Amino acid sequence: MPDLRRRDFAIGALAAALLPAALSAAPGEEVLRSMTGNVSPIGTEERLGRIARAQALMRRYGLGSILIEPGSSLDYFTGVKWWRSERLTAALIPVEGKPILFTPFFEEPSVRESLAIPAEVRTWVDHEDPLAKVAGALRDRKLGSRPVGIEETVRFFIVDGLRKALPSVDIRSGAPVVRGCRMIKTPAELALMGKAADITIAAFRYTWPRVERGMTPSDIDALIGRATRALGGSYDGGLVLLGEAAAYPHGSGKPQQVRDGEVVLLDCGCTVDGYQSDISRTFVFGEPNAEQRKVWDQVHRGQQIAFAAAQIGRPAGGVDDAVRRQYEAWGYGPGYGLPGTPHRTGHGIGMDGHEPVNLVHGESTLLAPGMCFSDEPGIYIPGKFGIRLEDCFHMTESGPRWFSEPPPSIDKPFG
Repeated sequence: MPDLRRRDFAIGALAAALLPAALSAAPGEEVLRSMTGNVSPIGTEERLGRIARAQALMRRYGLGSILIEPGSSLDYFTGVKWWRSERLTAALIPVEGKPILFTPFFEEPSVRESLAIPAEVRTWVDHEDPLAKVAGALRDRKLGSRPVGIEETVRFFIVDGLRKALPSVDIRSGAPVVRGCRMIKTPAELALMGKAADITIAAFRYTWPRVERGMTPSDIDALIGRATRALGGSYDGGLVLLGEAAAYPHGSGKPQQVRDGEVVLLDCGCTVDGYQSDISRTFVFGEPNAEQRKVWDQVHRGQQIAFAAAQIGRPAGGVDDAVRRQYEAWGYGPGYGLPGTPHRTGHGIGMDGHEPVNLVHGESTLLAPGMCFSDEPGIYIPGKFGIRLEDCFHMTESGPRWFSEPPPSIDKPFG
């Protein structure tokens, strides 16, 4: 559920095979091999198709350009992998013609290393106003009088600086364009997400038999991270909740240890060539009691209800509503109350662990082929424990399709 991993642009079936030289195994321990040998990274042609799609959406929404800062959207359109600082690096995608990249003069060689499409690059030095460069480009492309769409995560000082450099500028939201592209995944994107899911499941299966009494969340997370990296995924930490801490969706800062008869909740994922997985599994260390079994089975049923409700042309919010109706019939809630499910049923996922749109009450966006979501209708009982099962799916013309199959039972929590 939580996106506790940083965006990681690096390319990051448990295998009883040879371990990479960088990771040795103890005598008698099964070993892991990278699963990413057949991965196909996103290519230039796909990114050019994204630019064309964005330009078509700009024409539909009456925009002359969109402005994007470093992050997943900049990578999505241009391949540029960079970070945000007080020095502006950004891309301006015009409604016609090549994108323009703005970056400090001394950063240009480094920024160009990941630039994956034909683009004009304009630089600035520290005594100059970089937003004046953006305003100049808008004038040069004869776009100064047309609305500029701002990608929704762009920082205020950039928008404010553009207004000062070009007082006549009409600033509008670029979300309809960026979301309109990114929400619909292509087969190449789906393949990368599927690979990331396979790696996370394999890492969980490696970790599960190695969980021991007295382990802390960091001990277990280290096992998951070790396996994920050996399997070829990029990993920057996950969420491990033990005992009562599992009753709180994002956990507790109190000390935790694995104890007999208590819940162990794993919520982790990885990145493969920029695309993420997000999977949760809950099991009991030792023998589950009757209440733990009942709640686990209810959450398992909740996942299936959400999956069945996710149909092309239906509002995304209807998926959440379908689950919550059943949960209320079982005595949870009402609504988002506790004991029950205090969070949305699912979130969008792709290059970011959490992307628009969400499977949440009131969300009117209609489900369409290529959209991707988590399915995680956890049930939490404050003071006792929580159960969360999370698998992601993508929409096809014929309905939803899992990236990872939900487990069959609390006794077989990893299938």
